[in-house]
Amino acid sequence: MKRIPSKQRNFKIHHDRDLRALSRLAILLFCGLVLASGFVYAAKQHFAAVQYGYQSEGLRRERDRLLQEQQHLLLRREQAFAPARLELLRRSLPCRVGRFRQQSTSKRRTRTAIWTMFLRLGERL
Repeated sequence: MKRIPSKQRNFKIHHDRDLRALSRLAILLFCGLVLASGFVYAAKQHFAAVQYGYQSEGLRRERDRLLQEQQHLLLRREQAFAPARLELLRRSLPCRVGRFRQQSTSKRRTRTAIWTMFLRLGERL
């Protein structure tokens, strides 16, 4: 059977739009967006927590290293200020007997001389 295209135009059909279906689609789209944004937010929080963990672990290692260094320095200070070591240092320094004016120097000069002596002692360690 041969079909020949008809020369008659089709009528335009007007459909009534179902507003309830459109509103259901809009609500479904909104719920999907909320759900997706919740997953994105949770992933962001997770990666921030992992990064915070790495930073705290690095800081914990740095703190341990600094505490160990502090203990080492305290031990060196105790060794430098040990009575036997100070006595040895006192004997190695030339003892000068001065006049009255030389003995009444200010406290500042005395402190400076003592710290200089201890710094030199620390360099010898």
